[in-house]
Parts: sequence; C-alpha cells; structure tokens
Amino acid sequence: MESLIKKTIERTLGEEISPEMLTDLNKLSFEKTYEKKEYLVEAGSTCNYQFFILKGACFSYYLSERGDKNVIQLAIEEYWITDASSYFRGTEAVSTIEALEPTRALLINKENFEKLCRMHPLFDRFFRILLQNSLASLHTRIAKTISEDADHRYKSFSKRYPHFIKRIPQYLIASYLGIKPQSLSRIRKNLY
Repeated sequence: MESLIKKTIERTLGEEISPEMLTDLNKLSFEKTYEKKEYLVEAGSTCNYQFFILKGACFSYYLSERGDKNVIQLAIEEYWITDASSYFRGTEAVSTIEALEPTRALLINKENFEKLCRMHPLFDRFFRILLQNSLASLHTRIAKTISEDADHRYKSFSKRYPHFIKRIPQYLIASYLGIKPQSLSRIRKNLY
C-alpha cells in the first residue's frame, strides 16, 4: 500500500514526501476490501469516506427514474472516488459507488482528512490539486458532451484513458460518455 500511495502523491505533487507523512496517513486511514458488486456507498446513506483504490475497479452512478445507471465516475488503481457532496457537506449521498471487481481500498474519513491536512500542509496541497484536476476534467467532460459527437467523445476518452478501455465494461463507458451502448458498439466496430 505504501509504495502505491507514495508514488501517486509524489507524482501529483512533483516532489518527494516525508516518511512521517506516510506514517500519519497510515495512522489516520485504514484498508478495506469489497467483493464484486458490493457497494462502497449507497445513494441515500451518508458517504463517510474518500476511497483510494489500491487494487480493483469501481464506479459511481445515479439511478434514473427508469432504473438506468448513469455513470458519474470510474476508478481503478491509483484513483480516488467518493460522493463529494455527501463527504464534504455531511448530506445524503446522491450516488452509489459499486465495486466492478474485487477491490481493496484505503479509506479516510472527513475528520482524519482535515487532521492530516493540518498536520502536513503538503497533503492539503495534494488534495487541492486532486480537486482542481477533478473539476477541470468535469468541465471538459460536460463541454465535450454538449459540443462533440459520440465518435469524438469515445476517441478522446480512449486516447486519454486506455487503461479504462481494457478494464471497464463498455456499457458503463457508454453511460459515462452519454452514448447509447448500441452506438458505442458501432463506433468501436468502425475503429477496429
């Protein structure tokens, strides 16, 4: 666990972190495993944790009135996932986070997150960078969804996230991109 989280933090910050920072992160967080299809968080409950994926894959989604899963976020190793609204505001989760395969995650609650950021300002900077990157990606995704056709959205996604194409079921990628699964099948057929 330490080498993966250390590598991820240092890559994001562009600098090395101290052994004390890792020690404190270990003290203030814990690991948990989830079976395939197990919920990390259910919509309507409170999301008490941020999850750093150590091994496995998961996704978050909203359920439509018809019961369709509308994918919001995808996460594999080295990615963080949470229901940010619930986690940061203490409200009910609006999304469900589900394991796509057996998953092992590092969990940190809000109180320990705040404590860690106070103890080590570099962690505060790290999480700020993650939030900035997440917001920028969200804005890009929205812009592409409303301004590009499905072919361009899929090509951009597959170029930027080839590791997701190999691990995440195509119907979930289609949902994430706002494309009908049949359309994605046609797009993929034309590409390969």
